[in-house]
Amino acid sequence: ETVRRADAVSPSLDRRPNVCVCVSVCGTLIRTSVCGSCPLLLPSLTFPKKMDQKKTEPGSSYRNGIGQVVLYGEFTATDNRKVRYAVSLTELDLTVQKITSAPAGRSKVVFNLRDCVGCRAFKGEDNTDAGAYFSAYFYPFKRRWMSSGVSRQRVEQCFRVALVQDSRANLEEAQRWARAITEGSVHQRPQREGVLYSEVRRPCRVMVLLNPHSGKGQALSLFTGHVQRMLTEAGVPYTLVITERQNHARELVREADLSQWDALVIMSGDGLLFEVVNGLMEREDWESAIQTPLGILPGGSGNALAASIHYYSGSQPVSSEELLVSCGFTLCKGLVSRLDLVSVNMASSQRLFSFLSLAWGFVADVDIESEKYRHVGAARFTVGTLVRLASLRVYQGRLAYLPAEQPPPTSAAEVTPPLPASTFCSSLLCRPSRASSNQNTFHNSCNSNNAVKARRGEAPTMTLAPRGPPDTLLVPLEQPVPEDWTVVEEEDFVLMLAMYQSHLAEDLLAAPSSSLEDGLIHLFYIKAGISRTALLRLFLAMEKGAHLASSCPHLVYVKVRALRLEPLSPKGVITVDGESVDYGPVQAQVHRGLARLVTG
Repeated sequence: ETVRRADAVSPSLDRRPNVCVCVSVCGTLIRTSVCGSCPLLLPSLTFPKKMDQKKTEPGSSYRNGIGQVVLYGEFTATDNRKVRYAVSLTELDLTVQKITSAPAGRSKVVFNLRDCVGCRAFKGEDNTDAGAYFSAYFYPFKRRWMSSGVSRQRVEQCFRVALVQDSRANLEEAQRWARAITEGSVHQRPQREGVLYSEVRRPCRVMVLLNPHSGKGQALSLFTGHVQRMLTEAGVPYTLVITERQNHARELVREADLSQWDALVIMSGDGLLFEVVNGLMEREDWESAIQTPLGILPGGSGNALAASIHYYSGSQPVSSEELLVSCGFTLCKGLVSRLDLVSVNMASSQRLFSFLSLAWGFVADVDIESEKYRHVGAARFTVGTLVRLASLRVYQGRLAYLPAEQPPPTSAAEVTPPLPASTFCSSLLCRPSRASSNQNTFHNSCNSNNAVKARRGEAPTMTLAPRGPPDTLLVPLEQPVPEDWTVVEEEDFVLMLAMYQSHLAEDLLAAPSSSLEDGLIHLFYIKAGISRTALLRLFLAMEKGAHLASSCPHLVYVKVRALRLEPLSPKGVITVDGESVDYGPVQAQVHRGLARLVTG
């Protein structure tokens, strides 16, 4: 009768000859295991040496219809001990079936281990309870409420283990399940073409740098409301550092003993990561320091890199807290890929390293001028765009670039033939300038790291010149660009935007073909003459990455490896990763795969 009952609750059990399934009944619970004398040996089970262990033969293990079963057991629900579940674990999935009197009425739920961030075993709060518990934490894609889209949503599966009256034995069994589920989830990696992953050391030690004033000033509450729980579920110990002033994070990582940390995680907008990257590149040991995996959690207004990481995963677009949960899940999985950095050289001899963008003209103006609307969050960019459209500016300058390939750039209209490369020289240097000027460590904060950016025209204070790899594609700014560069004939622009990630903001898919380490700068420029209506249509189309198909004759897009910009207008703004820098001649070169980023 006992064996017949075991077959009823696990109808997919292979009925193979010479396979002995030993079933022990403890109260109302049934535990199945494999007899040591059988030719079957489940991978996660261990036996005393005196037992006859034999290698698992392909196909010899019973299956649940999806994959080879590693563990099987029956447990009760935590809130109702009369409800029992049959739980089976394969290399790919955790299957949960509610056991009822009628087999046809049994419900079955399959959780992909790829969606699991961790599993833990624990004792109950009641000391008289001999049972133990294990909880598995999943973040599968589920349909949003009142929406047709999907996003990652938290699902916890918790079971009570009471196979015997010995509380210690029950806890060991719960721990065995927790280990097996956690190890199974670690082995499941996403498959992306052309992406090679490494893995953050486990257990990893994470420093979380948080800007409490970024965005709407809710970064800390978002961290405690979402991320803190996720890190605990994944078993990731962390130290939380709340930044106190501008360039605090830059100074901290420049002097920190990085051997204490396996990853540096930024909870803010893109500006705080800009500080961290340049702080690492200012170290004497920059070559090893920049290999420290970096993680990003969206807590600011733009959150462009966070949106890019989500986009690269192939998931449907999300924003706000849904994007935070997605990036938190990515962080917990701990998979690392390479990240391109772009060195930006200015006439003041400053050298910065950028992970996102270099902008001049309309985009840069909107980024800096919209600071006054920070209290509305990401909507600040919409407001800033409308304000700048009302008084559209034209910017004079000269632009040259090194094409990634020799064929002419793709554009929405025919591109005017370029000038000979030898005629392009940074004239601002050759003639008088027309320009004018699980552990929580809390650090009390008083001012924002990046909440109040430098006033327009002011660049952040740079205390050290970054080291880094040589810019082999660039010549000094006072010299003409090399012969193999392309010089743009036009000198009147509405904007110039160089992107190395897909997103310019959460809802702006500027470079759909970009990837983390393609070794490319995606260069956009819009020539003067475009109407306000046409420019607005371009930005609206950019929300879905459709602006390149708009056939706009004023928009030019080309993939390059280096560029030089010489502003001729006496006043203007240049931004690097959304941060205002010195206004004047600037040139940049991409360095492929220089940094490391947690991308899950």
